[in-house]
Amino acid sequence: MRAQAIGARPSLRQYARMKQYPIARTDLSVSRIAYGCMHLSRAWDQTALTEQERGTTEQMIEAALEQGINLFDHADIYARGKSEILFGEVLGRQPSLRQRMVLQSKCGIRFANDPDAGVPGRYDFSHDHIVGSVETSLRRLQTDYLDILLLHRPDPLGEPEQVARAFDDLQRAGKVRYFGVSNHSASQLALLQQHVTQPLVINQLELSLPHHHLINEAIIANTTGAPYAAAAGTLDYCRQQRILVQAWAPLAGGRLTGAVPVMPETHALIAGLQRVAKQYEVSAEAILLAWLLRHPAGIQPIVGSTRRQRLQAACQADGFELSREDWYRLFTLARGAPVP
Repeated sequence: MRAQAIGARPSLRQYARMKQYPIARTDLSVSRIAYGCMHLSRAWDQTALTEQERGTTEQMIEAALEQGINLFDHADIYARGKSEILFGEVLGRQPSLRQRMVLQSKCGIRFANDPDAGVPGRYDFSHDHIVGSVETSLRRLQTDYLDILLLHRPDPLGEPEQVARAFDDLQRAGKVRYFGVSNHSASQLALLQQHVTQPLVINQLELSLPHHHLINEAIIANTTGAPYAAAAGTLDYCRQQRILVQAWAPLAGGRLTGAVPVMPETHALIAGLQRVAKQYEVSAEAILLAWLLRHPAGIQPIVGSTRRQRLQAACQADGFELSREDWYRLFTLARGAPVP
């Protein structure tokens, strides 16, 4: 039994103080590690919510707050809206929690066969879809506003003027404070920023030790003889524009930490990861996050585990810094080749 309910007001000593990133051009300061809410429900269908899901949601919100996490990442599509509903039930019971949170959600992905049978899966950056998605997320989350709204994946048919109108309407109505994107390239960011009046303050990207392509861009360019400027790419653009980079799947789906079966091609990387973890006396999860946190871009990993112990293990990353040599040791193993 927990000694104190999640909604009670503990002293500050009862919560970890994780280091934070200020988000440029906002009044927000966010924990270096965020909590991803996609898996609060794993049933992407129309089945009813379960008591087990409700219990897990409350436990993981509490666990994240205990670790000093204050940013909670959602999307309107996660479990077809059920993950937002579960989270909102907790806020409905304990509204004071909202003051300790930075709530972020994403929109722009539409399911196949919605609203009509035979309709394909698609992206939708139309004004009405963006505004309607936010209003639906607010109802599910039982809150009056989102701190941050991200556009989930680039829409090839998106018209920046419609996005700009949606952003203006949502901000004027007090429904969204700040805006950003997810899975956008440098050129896509630049095009959108030409039309919206609000600064784009976040870009959420797939980034991890094995999925390191954004960090590897310049090295690839150098080895092929292409000029560095041609491969400066998304990560450097975000640094230049002071856009916070969030990393989704920073633990690579558990492929390196035993959460899923090990693939033969990862044996050397896993062995190296375990050696470094033993050296620093922390978990392998912590090393994976520390590898991202060591980068000067100020990357914010989003951890979506529904196991309290695994979240605690990952958050050890906030307490130390990898040496330059250990960072490159892991990078070399992940690349499968030395740097040129």
